[in-house]
Amino acid sequence: MLLIVAAACVLSLVAVGFFNFGWASAGSHDVDATTFGIEQQSSQKKPDTSEVSPATVDDKSDADVLPVQDISDSASLQVASSRDVSAGVQEIAEEEEAARIAAEEAARAAEEAAIQRAADNRAAYLNTFGDLPAGDVDFSIGEEAFVAEWTERINNYLFGSPLAGHGETFARAAWEHGIDPRWSPAISNTESTKGRVCFKQNNAWGWDQTNWPDWDQAINAHVAGLARGYGFTISYSYAQRYCPPNYDNWYRDTLNQMTLI
Repeated sequence: MLLIVAAACVLSLVAVGFFNFGWASAGSHDVDATTFGIEQQSSQKKPDTSEVSPATVDDKSDADVLPVQDISDSASLQVASSRDVSAGVQEIAEEEEAARIAAEEAARAAEEAAIQRAADNRAAYLNTFGDLPAGDVDFSIGEEAFVAEWTERINNYLFGSPLAGHGETFARAAWEHGIDPRWSPAISNTESTKGRVCFKQNNAWGWDQTNWPDWDQAINAHVAGLARGYGFTISYSYAQRYCPPNYDNWYRDTLNQMTLI
């Protein structure tokens, strides 16, 4: 009987311990009880974010990094483009240089032709008349020097007259046609006192009953007419043709004026 009672007591104690343990685990506010689940979760290994999966590498490569072949192709295109631009610049520079040389050669040829034209006109005059009554004019110095020299000399001669300041027009026309640059300005004094008394508009030379709209056109027309119809410079024979009624005085007065220029 005593044995049975003792066994019953033991079973009671075990049952009480079991139920107390369950209650503490499920509902107690003990610190160990409240952190039980957290500790268990924290005890699990968290994923290492520093480790990147192959899939991630592939995605990054596709999104942000050009393939090696693409970079190589791009660099090749840039090099080719640079070469193309350099070639174009070089080609343009060569064309410009060729154009400059051609222009210089054309100007040189034109200058040589003008010098030869004046030489031919002078030779024809000397063959006919034997000498140059007003002295020679040097065309061999070239256009720039010729125009500069005679522009200044003619402007000084025409100063204060209606033709003042047109020395360059006289000089360039004489260069172009290969005649004495003093001839036309001197005639303007004999015929109209350097444009002061003109019988026709802007006609200072008593020339061809013509009106001209301005002095430059008139000067070019007169110099061209002298070269075409007379010759290199003044002569007594030309005076007889230019001013038949009074050629003797006309020749003397015009020649005297030429020596002043």
